[in-house]
Amino acid sequence: MTAFADYAMPVHYSKGIIHEHLHCRNHAGFFDISHMGQCRVLGDRAVGELEKLTPGGIADLACGAQKYTVLTNGDGGVIDDIIVTRIEFGVAIVVNAGCKEKDFAYLDRQLSGSCEFVTCPDLALFALQGPGAAAIMGKFSVDAARTTFMHACKTDIDGIICNVSRSGYSGEDGFEISLHRDDAERLAGILLGVEGVEPIGLGARDTLRMEAGLCLYGHELSETITPIEAGLHWLIKKGHGGFPGAERILAQLRGRPERLRVGLLVEGRIPVREGCAVYHQNDQVGYVTSGGFSPSLNRPIALAMLDRRFAEIGTALSAIVRDSPVAVTVCRLPFVPHSYHR
Repeated sequence: MTAFADYAMPVHYSKGIIHEHLHCRNHAGFFDISHMGQCRVLGDRAVGELEKLTPGGIADLACGAQKYTVLTNGDGGVIDDIIVTRIEFGVAIVVNAGCKEKDFAYLDRQLSGSCEFVTCPDLALFALQGPGAAAIMGKFSVDAARTTFMHACKTDIDGIICNVSRSGYSGEDGFEISLHRDDAERLAGILLGVEGVEPIGLGARDTLRMEAGLCLYGHELSETITPIEAGLHWLIKKGHGGFPGAERILAQLRGRPERLRVGLLVEGRIPVREGCAVYHQNDQVGYVTSGGFSPSLNRPIALAMLDRRFAEIGTALSAIVRDSPVAVTVCRLPFVPHSYHR
């Protein structure tokens, strides 16, 4: 167990991180992600007001559809990355655990009185991820099992009312399940009682998302990193402007940002961790944002922010680990292909 965003969280269970990681890649993993923040923006103007705070696309969502997006600050940096779901009377939002108080205060301050902002501390959140997740979900809810990637529905699992989305942050097919906290322990027991489902801790959650080439707030995203620098240019709605930081973000979208997020394959067995400097010959050209061992590839991998002149795939560089250079090569992301059900 470890302290994480004011919660006591499992780093791993009895079988360890590598076992959990590979089990999720090959079967189905259960994650308790109730530390994430959940909130609602309600009212006729809710969608339009949230659209003004993001790079756009919220107004285009049909009821039940989701979008991964970011809240931006006036300098074009990222306040947080969020998941937005269009619901009948507005939008439901999931924010990162470490940012939720900041996010909630920001949204409450920025949204006008014409819509209602509501936090949801009474809700828990689970994820069921992996190639076996759909068949398992089909045992309990045909409607949820029929959804496609980034779509949600209201359903019940053994009499427990849930909002289930076909989403997750592992790179695998799977679901996220929002439910009342009073029902959380019973639903966890139900899902973990299904053959092939095992619990997954924070350690494997991180290695799974890293292999999938997905950003983690505080690492590949921050108040000083723009969505374009982070490789999230596809978030920007064509013709959308006026959101915080739009001038800088749209200028980078039209031109060439000075730095970019990339993947690094690491030679040898020495892991390259967050904060390691990355060099081209004698010049520092970037730094590692996340790094560790990839159980799927059986080798160390890393994500890094690099000077764009050295961000081309195949570029040979070195990362400094304990004052010694370790050879790395810029590679295409993701490290492991996504398996989303589209």
